[in-house]
Amino acid sequence: MKRPLATSTGSISVAPLLLIDLHTDAGAVGRSYLWTPGEQHLAPVAKLLEAMAETLQGDAVAPFDIERKLRAKYTLLGVHNIVLFAMSGIDMAAWDAAGQAFGQPLARLLGATPRPIPAYNSKGLGIMPLKPLVKEALELLTEGFSAVKLRLGRPDAREDLQAIREVKEAIGPNVILVVDFNQGLSVAEALKRGRMIDEEGGVYWIEEPVRADDFAGCARLAREIATPIQIGENFMGPQHMAQALAAGACDFVMPDAQRIGGVTGWMRAAALAQGAGVEMSSHLFPEASCHLLAATPTCHWLEFVDWAAPVLQDPVQAKDGHVTIPERPGLGMTWDEKAVKRFAL
Repeated sequence: MKRPLATSTGSISVAPLLLIDLHTDAGAVGRSYLWTPGEQHLAPVAKLLEAMAETLQGDAVAPFDIERKLRAKYTLLGVHNIVLFAMSGIDMAAWDAAGQAFGQPLARLLGATPRPIPAYNSKGLGIMPLKPLVKEALELLTEGFSAVKLRLGRPDAREDLQAIREVKEAIGPNVILVVDFNQGLSVAEALKRGRMIDEEGGVYWIEEPVRADDFAGCARLAREIATPIQIGENFMGPQHMAQALAAGACDFVMPDAQRIGGVTGWMRAAALAQGAGVEMSSHLFPEASCHLLAATPTCHWLEFVDWAAPVLQDPVQAKDGHVTIPERPGLGMTWDEKAVKRFAL
């Protein structure tokens, strides 16, 4: 990672990726990747993928049928966490292969037109001293964005408030600022800091202030804090998102392609968001997420990171605050094989 990222729950400086190639009899190779917080976690996900590959060998590249078969096989183990990660990786690769077979970008395959998707720069603004924080905020805007994400969760609420003030002053009133606590607060502390942010103003959403699965706590925050509450990157499949929406746990949602169930899970989640009238953004995976958001009725914001860019021949690019969906078939990803060998673990 070009910019190490410090959050309230830990710091990351490398992005461990599991690259997936799905080979088909027709010659198309579907590609996708997964991410884990730590290199040591790649191996168990890879083992799961290998086991699933044996189960699927010889099957049609039909994502709905693949998902149904794998859900049945892994019911007793539980279709969540790394089991769901592996299934999502296969699902995204299968959809990529289908797009290649039809010679169409995934967005068109889903019935949408490739178009520029609003994006915010999420590559930095971790918890750090204020002077380098302000400098980094200005640098992130020069990369083609008019919206950025700031991580919060310092020991003292006043320190968080000062970080917001310094960054807002530097970026100006025309730049959208979202903040993320990375599940770092108790409900009581989140209420306190949320009210401080309300009084300060100028924050577009407050992301994951408390534990991700505490829907009752999130619902209380959504009721009592004026600034919109954003959650969703930890939804384990559309069913989990349905529970959150039923609980009134948030104002916005932002599923993660790896956790929601790949393309198949995303489209089911998009229907839930449409039914609830809730704007839907993405978490990580901009290469896939730009296609998915194009087909999302309540499309909101794409979270932009460049973690996979070093191993891609043609990484997605941002311009004028948007990411343009490539017209290449499928997800439009091709590995830079020399880079893959250089970074291989």
